[in-house]
Amino acid sequence: MKWAEKQGVAILHIQLGQPQQNAYIERYNRTVRHEWLDQYIIESIEKAQDFATHWLWTYNNDRPKVGIGGITPAQKLKTAA
Repeated sequence: MKWAEKQGVAILHIQLGQPQQNAYIERYNRTVRHEWLDQYIIESIEKAQDFATHWLWTYNNDRPKVGIGGITPAQKLKTAA
Protein backbone atom coordinates (compact mmCIF):
# COMPACT_ATOMS: atom_id res chain seq x y z
CA MET A 1 0.00 0.00 0.00
CA LYS A 2 2.83 2.39 0.85
CA TRP A 3 4.62 1.63 -2.41
CA ALA A 4 1.45 2.18 -4.43
CA GLU A 5 0.81 5.48 -2.67
CA LYS A 6 4.38 6.67 -3.38
CA GLN A 7 4.00 5.70 -7.04
CA GLY A 8 0.62 7.40 -7.37
CA VAL A 9 -1.14 4.10 -7.99
CA ALA A 10 -4.77 3.94 -6.88
CA ILE A 11 -5.75 0.55 -5.52
CA LEU A 12 -9.36 -0.26 -6.36
CA HIS A 13 -11.02 -3.39 -5.07
CA ILE A 14 -13.86 -5.20 -6.77
CA GLN A 15 -17.12 -5.41 -4.89
CA LEU A 16 -17.71 -8.62 -2.94
CA GLY A 17 -19.64 -11.12 -5.01
CA GLN A 18 -18.91 -9.27 -8.27
CA PRO A 19 -16.08 -11.25 -9.94
CA GLN A 20 -17.24 -10.03 -13.36
CA GLN A 21 -15.69 -6.68 -12.44
CA ASN A 22 -12.35 -8.42 -12.86
CA ALA A 23 -13.27 -11.05 -15.44
CA TYR A 24 -9.85 -11.17 -17.13
CA ILE A 25 -7.95 -12.20 -14.01
CA GLU A 26 -10.74 -14.51 -12.87
CA ARG A 27 -10.53 -16.35 -16.20
CA TYR A 28 -6.74 -16.49 -15.97
CA ASN A 29 -6.87 -17.86 -12.41
CA ARG A 30 -9.36 -20.55 -13.49
CA THR A 31 -7.16 -21.53 -16.41
CA VAL A 32 -4.05 -21.78 -14.22
CA ARG A 33 -5.86 -23.91 -11.65
CA HIS A 34 -7.38 -26.22 -14.25
CA GLU A 35 -4.41 -26.61 -16.58
CA TRP A 36 -1.50 -27.09 -14.22
CA LEU A 37 -2.04 -26.30 -10.55
CA ASP A 38 -4.59 -29.09 -10.00
CA GLN A 39 -2.65 -31.56 -12.15
CA TYR A 40 0.39 -32.00 -9.90
CA ILE A 41 1.41 -32.48 -6.31
CA ILE A 42 3.81 -29.59 -5.87
CA GLU A 43 6.35 -30.10 -3.15
CA SER A 44 8.30 -26.84 -3.24
CA ILE A 45 8.12 -23.24 -4.36
CA GLU A 46 10.87 -23.95 -6.89
CA LYS A 47 8.84 -26.76 -8.44
CA ALA A 48 5.75 -24.52 -8.59
CA GLN A 49 7.83 -21.83 -10.30
CA ASP A 50 9.12 -24.38 -12.83
CA PHE A 51 5.59 -25.54 -13.65
CA ALA A 52 4.39 -21.95 -13.92
CA THR A 53 7.25 -20.91 -16.18
CA HIS A 54 6.75 -23.88 -18.52
CA TRP A 55 2.97 -23.40 -18.64
CA LEU A 56 3.24 -19.66 -19.29
CA TRP A 57 5.74 -20.15 -22.12
CA THR A 58 3.50 -22.78 -23.72
CA TYR A 59 0.41 -20.60 -23.24
CA ASN A 60 2.03 -17.63 -24.97
CA ASN A 61 4.01 -19.42 -27.69
CA ASP A 62 2.28 -22.66 -28.65
CA ARG A 63 -1.45 -22.02 -28.29
CA PRO A 64 -3.27 -19.93 -30.92
CA LYS A 65 -6.03 -17.71 -29.53
CA VAL A 66 -9.26 -17.20 -31.46
CA GLY A 67 -9.73 -13.75 -29.91
CA ILE A 68 -6.59 -12.41 -31.60
CA GLY A 69 -7.10 -13.94 -35.00
CA GLY A 70 -5.96 -17.52 -34.46
CA ILE A 71 -2.34 -16.67 -33.70
CA THR A 72 -0.32 -16.96 -30.51
CA PRO A 73 0.23 -13.98 -28.19
CA ALA A 74 3.95 -14.11 -29.09
CA GLN A 75 3.10 -13.79 -32.80
CA LYS A 76 0.71 -10.93 -32.03
CA LEU A 77 3.45 -9.13 -30.13
CA LYS A 78 5.87 -9.52 -33.04
CA THR A 79 3.37 -8.09 -35.51
CA ALA A 80 2.67 -5.12 -33.22
CA ALA A 81 6.39 -4.24 -32.97
